Amino acid sequence: MAEQDWLADRFETHRAHLQAVAYRMLGSRGEADDAVQEAWLRFSRSDTSDVDNVGGWLTTVVSRVSLDMLRSRGSRREEPAGASLPDEIESAAPGSDPEEEALLADTVGSALLVVLDTLSPAERLAFVLHDMFAVSFDEIGVIIGRSSNAAKQLASRARQKVRGSGPVPDVDPARQREVVDAFLLASRNGDFDALLALLDPDVVLRADAAAVGMGSPEVVLGATAVAGTFSGRALAAQAALIDGAVGVVWAVGGRPKVAWDFTIRRGKIVHIAMLAAPDRLDELDLTILDD
Repeated sequence: MAEQDWLADRFETHRAHLQAVAYRMLGSRGEADDAVQEAWLRFSRSDTSDVDNVGGWLTTVVSRVSLDMLRSRGSRREEPAGASLPDEIESAAPGSDPEEEALLADTVGSALLVVLDTLSPAERLAFVLHDMFAVSFDEIGVIIGRSSNAAKQLASRARQKVRGSGPVPDVDPARQREVVDAFLLASRNGDFDALLALLDPDVVLRADAAAVGMGSPEVVLGATAVAGTFSGRALAAQAALIDGAVGVVWAVGGRPKVAWDFTIRRGKIVHIAMLAAPDRLDELDLTILDD
């Protein structure tokens, strides 16, 4: 096999991921294609023989290209803000290939793309890479030319803007604790109906890569499926403050191993982020609450 063909094969194994990163960064199919093509050109012209993590190297390249495009875009857009997702990203027919199905499982709705347009380029990059693709703040800091702490602050500001775009989450810690305690009790007792009553019909459970590696599905959609996931479980889990909101944590010897970050609106759980990556857990402001 010619060297160029070998490089092309290596690149193709990462194309779907790079396309996902670029689309979330740019919100434009055409611009995402351009960013991925530029990443390929740089990859094909670079000596990457000593690169241990080609996927990480390519993610960094496409992120830098996307950041440059965001900064130079100005007010002109190839597609209007909030445009519908490309067909192959927004929906996939049964029997589509695994790459397309994996991409579908991690899509971003059009409404969120509108919100992302309100962020500064650096905020958008920090939020997309960290919250959607679990890239560490150390790596993000290198990409944007700032410290790890500065990257963390950018992501935090972006997260607040994104959360503020939808229905306002319940902010009363006592109310949050009431819902979480009821959730834990129902989960431990295997009370399926009680779990359903606590979950929004359209609740989403999303696990990071580390949690998926532990056996969790990457995405679980809907109250029935999420209730089935938790029913009869959570025996060793505890309520905890996670970045100021009440959630759930499983800890061993006082050290968190898995955290479930809840978003609660009008007394219903609408989103659960399952976090197991050690660097993600270390970045959380997390305090285990007394039973």
